[in-house]
Amino acid sequence: MNAPKSLPKLALVFAISLVSAQQPQHRSEPNWDEVEQWTKGVRSFQPKNGFVPDDATAIRIAEAVLKPIYGGRHIESERPLKAHLRNGVWTVVGTMKSANVGGSAVLKLSQSDGRVLFAIHAQ
Repeated sequence: MNAPKSLPKLALVFAISLVSAQQPQHRSEPNWDEVEQWTKGVRSFQPKNGFVPDDATAIRIAEAVLKPIYGGRHIESERPLKAHLRNGVWTVVGTMKSANVGGSAVLKLSQSDGRVLFAIHAQ
């Protein structure tokens, strides 16, 4: 018994529909419960030089942390911010424009994991 000529086309359409049904659907919002599940108990990647490997990264993180606290304009007025690494801790300090007026922001970050260890605005 010969198979109808349309059978191969029908099989191909069926196979494509199976493959496309198995493809992950893109969502606008991640499923946070799924993310929590597949990251639970998994050891995080650790960069060789830490998550804050250089002064430019330390300064960008410091600005992101300090602006919501002290105001974007205020922190921008203290540019350039300077960063110094000592014993695995970055210290980022704003530049004072005048020796007589105000102070500057100071933020300390862990080089290894980026945790904020200290934040203040000196007067």
